[in-house]
Amino acid sequence: MSEHRFGKVAVLLGGRSAEREISLQSGQAVLEALRRNGVDAHPFDPAEKPLSALQDEKFERAHIALHGRFGEDGTIQGTLELMGIPYTGSGVMASALAMDKWRTKLLWQAVGVHSPRSEILTEHSDFESVVQRLGLPLIIKPAREGSTIGLSKVEKAQDLVEAYRLAAEHDAMVMAEEFIAGTELTAAILGESTLPLVRIEVAGELYDYEAKYLSDETRYFCPCGLPEEQERAIQEQALLAFRVLGCEGWARIDLILSREGGFYFLEANTSPGMTSHSLVPMAARNAGLEFDALVLKILELSHVG
Repeated sequence: MSEHRFGKVAVLLGGRSAEREISLQSGQAVLEALRRNGVDAHPFDPAEKPLSALQDEKFERAHIALHGRFGEDGTIQGTLELMGIPYTGSGVMASALAMDKWRTKLLWQAVGVHSPRSEILTEHSDFESVVQRLGLPLIIKPAREGSTIGLSKVEKAQDLVEAYRLAAEHDAMVMAEEFIAGTELTAAILGESTLPLVRIEVAGELYDYEAKYLSDETRYFCPCGLPEEQERAIQEQALLAFRVLGCEGWARIDLILSREGGFYFLEANTSPGMTSHSLVPMAARNAGLEFDALVLKILELSHVG
């Protein structure tokens, strides 16, 4: 099928978020894949050009490779809808909800999708009582930031204030979340299907920014090695987690499989990474979908406002 059907495609990359560098890598990989397949694709960095240039340059579709704020939070999605330009991934509401980990949890809890217990922290919070309710260790993180930026694992109550301040540098809304010891997993959703789960093993204690993007010691397993029935149960819950947020097109849902066998969903990523370390391409490959085909499929599933 001719890829001219997509028209002139803007690959949105870079942007103004704390994840700019990763977005540049994702965008370049997407751009090269589209061009290899005959798509009239061009890079477009919203940090370097006004968004009005999308109309001026007559783009007909947008492949969003932006991560974090101003790219994954509904703002760019709303702009594209006003311009009448179809775009990849979820719409305005789902993008904004998924970026907000606190409100994501509230929706998941309403439909029975398990997530670690958590509370919102402020500078006036009684940190001692938070520890009494949620226990230790605790994960402290910005509620509306991605890629584990500003995240800390707190083992001692006296370290809570410092962890709170670090998270607050990145977002006015900070979450304390109970730490679930277990296995890191991620579930990639493409269209209406869940791809094979990926299991993650880190050299340190946390799957943090360094483990995600910089370390060569982080190991990924796909197939994940879980019993088929257990993997299927997790995939079904991941699809429910995706749907209740109103997500479309594709996403990645991160979770922990506890040592006791329960699974706890952490967050939804509506514009996942597409770098050499990224997990959605890994899961797609295991399902028989190579990188170029994955990129084209995501473009085919574009949201039309």
